[in-house]
Amino acid sequence: MKPLAARAQAALILDAVLKSKGSLTTQLSKHKEREDYPLLQEMCFGVCRWYFQLDAIVGQLLSKPLKTKDQDVKLLLLIGLYQIREMRLPDYAVINETVGAVKGLKKPWARGLTNAVLRNYQRRAAELDEYLASLPLAQQTAHPQWLADRIAADWPEQSQVLLANNNLRPPMTLRVNLARQSRDAYLQQLANAGIDAKAGLLSDSAIYLAAPCPVTSLPGFETGSVSVQDEASQLVPGVLDLQPGQRVLDACSAPGGKTCHILESESSLTEVVSIELEASRMPRLEENLQRLGLQATTVCADITETPFWWDGVEFDRILLDAPCSATGVIRRHPDIKVLRQLEDVETLVELQTQILHSLWPCLKSGGLFLYTTCSILRQENEANLAAFLNSTPDAKYERITADWGVECNYGKQLLTGQQDGTDGFYFALLRKQ
Repeated sequence: MKPLAARAQAALILDAVLKSKGSLTTQLSKHKEREDYPLLQEMCFGVCRWYFQLDAIVGQLLSKPLKTKDQDVKLLLLIGLYQIREMRLPDYAVINETVGAVKGLKKPWARGLTNAVLRNYQRRAAELDEYLASLPLAQQTAHPQWLADRIAADWPEQSQVLLANNNLRPPMTLRVNLARQSRDAYLQQLANAGIDAKAGLLSDSAIYLAAPCPVTSLPGFETGSVSVQDEASQLVPGVLDLQPGQRVLDACSAPGGKTCHILESESSLTEVVSIELEASRMPRLEENLQRLGLQATTVCADITETPFWWDGVEFDRILLDAPCSATGVIRRHPDIKVLRQLEDVETLVELQTQILHSLWPCLKSGGLFLYTTCSILRQENEANLAAFLNSTPDAKYERITADWGVECNYGKQLLTGQQDGTDGFYFALLRKQ
């Protein structure tokens, strides 16, 4: 069968995402063999990134709202608007191709509507930009109202910058395997390969690429010289203060970036146990370990059900990169804006608390427990840690003395950066007395 036109396929992917039939990453993974996959990905990511802004514009261009069953048509309109507003394509080509994509939705009546709406936007673009400027900041910056409100409450001085940074394209950041070579040596290899890059400022293993590239273009990637990992999470081994002979647990570990970095950072650990709930993510964890020539004990299990995976031997270090709202990685996963709801945060806090209490008995007396999230919401971070400390007498808060991040009552917060900055990431360190 001939594949659907890219714009029609994008509308159907977005429709599935909005109906909670998986994330954008999950839905797009089914179409990676398409020749026009980059265009498909660009349109899907772009519409999610700007959804609340584009939706406001379409509301002004339609004489009456479309029926719920015609959400795919509305999404095709958003795709057309996104291309006109954000992509370097001629307007006439965008309109022709978007109108033609209606055929793939099997709704021929929508051809005239799609043509009329997009041509109407062309005529009214300046007026509609003024309209957008009159809307609340949430819609202006393409965020759901609840999230914009929460960010403003948690980070009043930084909120406008955070909302803007969420809409930037993320950097491609590398982690050099320092067990094999220095960062300077690898930067020279990149330069020799014609890849423009610079050193990160926080982690001594981090490199930022000036532009993303396929991993197959990276010197030594297949043989384990380098991995792709945001600079924020590259700080984990240093905070854990790893020492030879220790037994380490990486909870919620797939795809394995932190497990691998822990093993690269301290080669004389007794054992690293790496646990992941989802069986579908285990192959990626195993592939990363194999590519880097590293060994860990990998287990597919529910981390809260300790009798099923824990052998009773306590750990010297535990890393919990907890399931969270992922509000610190919106620039990488813009569908978070349309998928995440306020009530989800409450549910996640309950899960985080459950995992914390489940894992704490697995830690040796005197051992360190590092709690991290890729969230910027205080409810999931320092408020959560405060509650845990209040209810756990043998848990002592350890201040992280590094000179990066925002100092919180408990822990440190990295806020979502610009194109050469880290993801939003939270760290809190506890010691068992």
